[in-house]
Amino acid sequence: MVSIKDVAKHAGVAISTVSKVLNNYPNISEETRERVNQSIAELNFVPNAVAAALSSKQSGRVAILINLITQTQAIDEIDMQYLSGAMQEAVVLNMDVITVFFSMIRHKTVEEIIRYFKSQNISGIIIYGISKEDKVLQKLVDSMEFKIVVVDAPLVNPNTSCVWIDQRQAQIDVARKTILENNAKKVLYITGKKNGYVTEERLLGMKQLAEELGLTLLVKNGEFSELTARKITFSYAKNKDAIVCASDLMAIGAMKALIEMDIFRPVCGFDGITLMGYVGKQMNTVRQDFARISREAVKELYQLLNGGIGRNIVLDYQLVRLEYLDIIC
Repeated sequence: MVSIKDVAKHAGVAISTVSKVLNNYPNISEETRERVNQSIAELNFVPNAVAAALSSKQSGRVAILINLITQTQAIDEIDMQYLSGAMQEAVVLNMDVITVFFSMIRHKTVEEIIRYFKSQNISGIIIYGISKEDKVLQKLVDSMEFKIVVVDAPLVNPNTSCVWIDQRQAQIDVARKTILENNAKKVLYITGKKNGYVTEERLLGMKQLAEELGLTLLVKNGEFSELTARKITFSYAKNKDAIVCASDLMAIGAMKALIEMDIFRPVCGFDGITLMGYVGKQMNTVRQDFARISREAVKELYQLLNGGIGRNIVLDYQLVRLEYLDIIC
């Protein structure tokens, strides 16, 4: 049986270095990490922790691959809910989980990523935050080397499922409610990131609603940024009847700008983050249960690991008007 000592000798490094690579320590050079992972793969080394997990009949070792948002702390809540939900369900299903961030594999080729995950004895992956620009991760899904669940992206094949809400219909529902309540005809729509699956679906929903209601629609890209939405509002809100935002964070930026401009325009958001309740103004929004979405993603991965076929899972959502009393404990 191959030991960690054998891997260290094969890679030409210390045993402690192999241990650090296995445990994802950050202070290891990329060159050394690659050399160790290649030795692990060539020797078919199974770490003791993984071997113990397999012998105890756990369902598999799973990687949670998340695109951690670092530009602002305001939306860390979404990532934390995702992680919390996944960990809770992994415990229930007796699944061994590791967390990997996009930044850790950003410069790797798809072959290197496959080798990396196989060296960690990963059998399934849950991907949060993939966009059309993530070409390497798209290739990883297409390779079908692993059982994969993607959250908020319509990628499905025999080894891959997706889990999300109906983004298009949710955008239609929250915008229609806000527009009809205020008899709005000229609407400013602040959309999210370019090349995002969620952004695309929400924009399609808004365009569909504009055609249905005969609205004059101005679309501006807000990049899911509170600051950018604020600037857009200052530039275009005066001549509009309502502002529809593709995220709560942008809705907060728009509302704060309107207060400074000393004008009223109805604003709605999307996501249902806690911060929305502290704005001081009630706004319609779509509440997603991110922890539940993540739990369902883990359940779906368990289904795939046990012989299931990839599928598209669409969960429900709520339309709410968040206020302070709804969020305090």
